[in-house]
Amino acid sequence: MKTALSIAGSDSSGGAGIQADLKTMTLNGVFAMSAITALTAQNTTGVRSIEEVSPSFLKDQIDAVFEDIYPDAVKIGMVASSELIKTIAERLRFYKAKNIVADPVMVATSGSALLKTDAVETLAKEIFPIAAIITPNIPEAEILSSMKIENEKNMIEAAKKIENEYGCAVLVKGGHSINDANDILCKKGEIKTFTGKRIDNPNTHGTGCTLSSAIASNLAKGYSIEDSIQKAKDYISGALSAGLDLGKGSGPMNHAFDLKSVFAE
Repeated sequence: MKTALSIAGSDSSGGAGIQADLKTMTLNGVFAMSAITALTAQNTTGVRSIEEVSPSFLKDQIDAVFEDIYPDAVKIGMVASSELIKTIAERLRFYKAKNIVADPVMVATSGSALLKTDAVETLAKEIFPIAAIITPNIPEAEILSSMKIENEKNMIEAAKKIENEYGCAVLVKGGHSINDANDILCKKGEIKTFTGKRIDNPNTHGTGCTLSSAIASNLAKGYSIEDSIQKAKDYISGALSAGLDLGKGSGPMNHAFDLKSVFAE
């Protein structure tokens, strides 16, 4: 069985972060592992507080995983401080980690800022060069490209600019009123559009975490970046279409929409 490691923050309400990653990886057919960067007290209406782990404890978590069950892919999600980002980058280089998917989580669905300003620069400098692909949404791509994105042409320009600067493939995700959930991939200067159908579901908490984890799972199984993205988008569409409605705010998706186990009955 292929394996995948999520390095991210915990979401106490279970819709995003480590919890979403583990569900997604499991439902996408890989053995899921985790290294937690922070605990959050949050629910569908917002983030109340964040408690970071220490760099030494994060290092111990990563070492424990790599020394015993080497991951076929690594997904990096919310990492709130420069010190933790540097620890992750150093350890992943040390272990020659492969198929790294970085989701530059800067702002939560609820609008809460999740990344300190100096951490954005460290993330771009330390993590992006060793990543196979990064998956910014529109607001994150605007920060990384230092440009305003108002249409699909801007998305392409931003994707090219980010790839050219950091040397990794870039998937700029639509869905922020720019287009009908179309995503733009820039890989080695080539552009590919992944068409998506906008699904009428206000419960989108954790979609970014879920997409990046699904991409990592598919890379772990040996799929190309392009096929990994398409399969991940199909999975997200299924999870959103299931129409789960929990919580008072932007609720979670049903990650287990395709679960057919007798134990789930």
